[in-house]
Amino acid sequence: MQLHCIDTGTVDADDPTRPLVVLHGLFGSADNWRSHIKQWQQTRRVVALDLRNHGRSPHVPGMRYAQMAEDVAESLDALEIAQFDLLGHSMGGKVAITLARQRPRAVASLIVADIAPVPYEHGHDEIFAAMRRVVEGRPESRREADALMAESVDVAATRQFLATNLVRDDEGILRWRVGLDEIADGYADIIAAPDGEGAYPGPALLLRGGNSPYVRDAYREAVAAVMPEATWETLEGAGHWLHAEQPEAFQQALSRFFAII
Repeated sequence: MQLHCIDTGTVDADDPTRPLVVLHGLFGSADNWRSHIKQWQQTRRVVALDLRNHGRSPHVPGMRYAQMAEDVAESLDALEIAQFDLLGHSMGGKVAITLARQRPRAVASLIVADIAPVPYEHGHDEIFAAMRRVVEGRPESRREADALMAESVDVAATRQFLATNLVRDDEGILRWRVGLDEIADGYADIIAAPDGEGAYPGPALLLRGGNSPYVRDAYREAVAAVMPEATWETLEGAGHWLHAEQPEAFQQALSRFFAII
């Protein structure tokens, strides 16, 4: 299945750099990366994809990482991109790991942002409840939608992030752009470990937020088994959405990585 994407195109006909492919996290979209894309596109082609059931991509059953990685591969094949640097955040990081295992020659380097190749516990009950309240409440304004979500989610920043997925239908009702039912049905696969076997042999960077619980030191052995060449870097003052909370430090970390590979 081909995915919707933001594609900046080549910088010029003689551009020697590889494209950077960007994969967002759960309930995110390519749009979340526009400020970073604006900087990266000055020196290289950037392709940010909406994963299945997210953004403007199709809603289909199944959220296994092998399925999502195949979507990405098919989309890049359609764009005639044979080799690329690959960046994935959270759920997108697990998709990136799966794709790197499937196509190690195509993935020139791998950057995984604040996720480890391990299974996680169920942790989004409040978010699903908040989103269901919006479906049932049929809000006509973002203020109404926020009030509905606030009954389940206390953190305003989380509600604001979820609200980036709201669109207005023909009746003037705000609805979710994401495939909420498909994501909920596939949630057990989302919190599972990435699909595939073996290790990705290429250069890799594991970025984690200093305030995030997602990538613990206890996962070093699991990371080494999947990305043996990975270097770890911690962005202090950042949580799980490290690229949004510490954008300059995030950019600098990637620049340092690309300079040495």
